[in-house]
Amino acid sequence: MVFEEKMILNGEPEDDPLEVVRDKCAQAEHCVHARAKLEDCESRVGSKSETREDCTEELFDFLHARDHCVFLFLFHQTRGHFSKKYDLCPHVKL
Repeated sequence: MVFEEKMILNGEPEDDPLEVVRDKCAQAEHCVHARAKLEDCESRVGSKSETREDCTEELFDFLHARDHCVFLFLFHQTRGHFSKKYDLCPHVKL
């Protein structure tokens, strides 16, 4: 039985588990700080008609912080070390 048939028979989850973890990690304290910098940059760049500035650095900083949190969650879950100490990320509770 191929993967797609198994998904049809078992049903697909309503929410993608990875997206749920990413959303929770995006709310972590260190991610909120990076997101605030990204939003400030976007509003600054959006308010100018001609600018060479873009928000690539701020975007990468936010994605790095979020993905690091996701990594911690997945690593500790797959290694069997998932405990209250490592709930998703040190700063986020699922």
